[in-house]
Amino acid sequence: MISRRFPAWSLLCAALLPFHADAQESFARCLEELRGMAATHDIAPPTFEQHVARLEPDMAVIGLLDYQPEFRTPIWDYLAGLVDDERVADGRAMAVQWAGTLQDIEARYGVDPATVVAVWGVESNFGRNFGKRPLLVSLATLSCFGRRQDYFRGEFFTALKIIEDGDIAAQHLAGSWAGAFGHTQFMPSTFRRVAVDFDGDGRRDLIDSIPDALASTANFLRKAGWQTGRPWGFEVALPPDFDAGLAGRRNKRPLSEWVALGVRRADGSAIEPGAEAAGLLLPAGERGPAFLVLRNFDALYSYNAAESYALAIAHLSDRLRGGEPFRASWPTDDPGLSRVERREVQTLLSQLGYDAGEADGALGARSRAAVQQFQRGQGLEPDGRAGRQVLELLRKAYAER
Repeated sequence: MISRRFPAWSLLCAALLPFHADAQESFARCLEELRGMAATHDIAPPTFEQHVARLEPDMAVIGLLDYQPEFRTPIWDYLAGLVDDERVADGRAMAVQWAGTLQDIEARYGVDPATVVAVWGVESNFGRNFGKRPLLVSLATLSCFGRRQDYFRGEFFTALKIIEDGDIAAQHLAGSWAGAFGHTQFMPSTFRRVAVDFDGDGRRDLIDSIPDALASTANFLRKAGWQTGRPWGFEVALPPDFDAGLAGRRNKRPLSEWVALGVRRADGSAIEPGAEAAGLLLPAGERGPAFLVLRNFDALYSYNAAESYALAIAHLSDRLRGGEPFRASWPTDDPGLSRVERREVQTLLSQLGYDAGEADGALGARSRAAVQQFQRGQGLEPDGRAGRQVLELLRKAYAER
């Protein structure tokens, strides 16, 4: 739930630091500095000694420090993998399984079940993908190397406080490289600020308690300004020669003004004019789908500070309610792939002799390298991207082998 960018120097640091003779010594000096700061963060010395003194750095996280797919992946790839038929079906099943809890959460926090389940699905695939990195290792490393060290030191000490308070045991506190954890991937400071004990066991636990995780998510959105019973926004169609310079999530104007400018819902129906403020979102430019986004979209945006992320949550929540895919097409001749199709890409690559790794639909570094090798063999630009064209070529190559 933080924003990250990815300049080339971060990759270089990731490659060199593990082999640098002074890296371990630098980390040890940094831990001494953190030890001296612990008391000012209300961390008892025994807690620090027990959980920190013998940590080893994980320098791989430095290379990930500025990387976030929300900012690098084409929007049609990003959404194709996050909002596919598989996740919609899983989300609907989870909404049924946890219906009573979700109803109680809505009654207390005013956030509807579909929105809460959508966050759950995007953040951890309904608890299947928490992340496996020990939080203290990642946060200690980020507190000592790279940029934003002050920020990560705050998260590091907050993670220690979570352990000290007894909410989550240290051995269970694992998650993403950046320190997010649990079913709905809270950073430690977010946990301390808004997590709730919804199951009544005396602990706030986003890892082993689904009720706590879902209720904490609803509490986050409520505090972010969620308006009960209001939509996040809706897809629209723009009139010919529309001035795209009016777009922008923050460039809000009353719905009545958008109506006067000729904006209509994507299904052709009129927008009910009113004073409610909306911004026009054009995530792929004026040739792609367009959306008027309202206050609840901003609440979703605050969860991860990326418009593509908020749109994924918003769209998945609509699909969970029975809504249809977007009406407008993305401006590309090579659409993105669902997770089923991404697993097919990985399987075909492996069957053709490429090292694509596990067929998990994630298309990580090994899969991208395998795609690059295949692309070179096909005379294509080896960008490592697996879209519809690569999938079709793989199917053809497998059939002809």
